[in-house]
Amino acid sequence: MVRRPGEDTDAPARQPGRGTVFRKSQGRYWLRTPGGAVACSLSNKLRKDLVRPTADPSSLRAHVVGVREIRVVDPVAVGDEVEFLPGGGGAGMITGVLPRRSRISRRAPGSRPLEQVLVANVDQFVPIFAAAQPPPRWNLLDRYLATAEAAGIEALVCVTKLDLAEESSLQPEADMYRRLGYRVLLTSVVTGRGLEGLAEALRGRVSVLAGKSGVGKTSLLNALEPGLGLRVNEVSAATGKGKHTTTHLEMFPLEDGGFVVDTPGVREFGLWEVPASEVASLFREMRPYLGGCRFGAGCAHLREPGCAVRDAVAAGEITSRRYESYRRMRE
Repeated sequence: MVRRPGEDTDAPARQPGRGTVFRKSQGRYWLRTPGGAVACSLSNKLRKDLVRPTADPSSLRAHVVGVREIRVVDPVAVGDEVEFLPGGGGAGMITGVLPRRSRISRRAPGSRPLEQVLVANVDQFVPIFAAAQPPPRWNLLDRYLATAEAAGIEALVCVTKLDLAEESSLQPEADMYRRLGYRVLLTSVVTGRGLEGLAEALRGRVSVLAGKSGVGKTSLLNALEPGLGLRVNEVSAATGKGKHTTTHLEMFPLEDGGFVVDTPGVREFGLWEVPASEVASLFREMRPYLGGCRFGAGCAHLREPGCAVRDAVAAGEITSRRYESYRRMRE
């Protein structure tokens, strides 16, 4: 065997490994592995959708007959379990993504229909809203909850800054969501209200947080774990705005177990690949009435006569505000 200059023939071949993506930024991915953190690039094959013959595979040689353009902004998300090839020096290349048990996605802004997977393999989605300064946007919360329903992920609603508002002004909406089966926590960093319950809800789970700037998320996370909110805030401040795509996401470990992932820079949640006819099923209070309309499954629950959903709104069994959220998502 001819030995090439610089080649170590006694060096063992590097074996493929597996890891969890805990950070991504501008085409780089950091994995948590048993041997420590590994900074990876992405194999080009993951950015292509290879078209193979559809006939009996035994009758054709395996080959690629075409390449389709993928419909995802980035094929790898924070939280993904991936396969990689070590490259030495703490670096590597991601070669495959293992099946996901869950994911939070949105339609990426722009004219082309692209999926933006924000985070994968999470246990719960935690929308965070302020009781005041700024006032809560309940219609945005409805969109977050619809996203969680579409993904089949549990949602936990967290209202912060309770000390800046009269609790009685929040109670009707909070009670309405609780009747629908959602857990709602009212919290205050100033008084300590609800912090223990929130810490318990996050413990041992992978949670993705969603909240606009100014809602008090940094203070809330710092109250749960000193320095955590500041670390998350540093990531949010570094988020790129180009192409309306989040370029820096990170999964942070909690001292008591579990992880939190923030979604910096995400201002809207356009539902991804949810047919218009299925939007109503993402509203828990509408489900008992689906199929009971005069036009059956063909009813859009907008203007049709004999609509069971609209009758329920008129009867007060579905709130007009939640129904308006449905109309906005449907139309």
